[in-house]
Amino acid sequence: MGMQVGGGGDEDEVVSAINTTPLVDVMLVLLIIFLITIPVATHTITVKLPMDANQPTRTAIDNVVIAVTSKGQAYWGETPLNGYADLEAHLEHAAAQKPQPQIQIRGDMAAKYEAVGKVIAACQQAGIIHIDFITEQPHG
Repeated sequence: MGMQVGGGGDEDEVVSAINTTPLVDVMLVLLIIFLITIPVATHTITVKLPMDANQPTRTAIDNVVIAVTSKGQAYWGETPLNGYADLEAHLEHAAAQKPQPQIQIRGDMAAKYEAVGKVIAACQQAGIIHIDFITEQPHG
């Protein structure tokens, strides 16, 4: 017992119409996603961002290198510093020089942020104008 549906004619007839319902569903989902994410990306505080000037730091003789080890010990060049007061005294002396030396901070990757932050705060408090961070290029 066979059953025929439709016009009853030719079964070899090819249907050439494309079903667009899944395409419309995908487009509506994408539209909803964009409508939700665009306001989040555009509602921010307007600020003028600095231009990227990634230039290698030139080491001069009068530059001061402050190293911070992974244990938080700070060094003025190769001389260990005895606490925050010793660091402040060195920085105040450097800030009084004309022209001021450039301070270059070499923080160990495993050092706590607090140790490097204290060096930065001391530089700001002493009135140091130019502070750089010495890093390594990523190996890629």
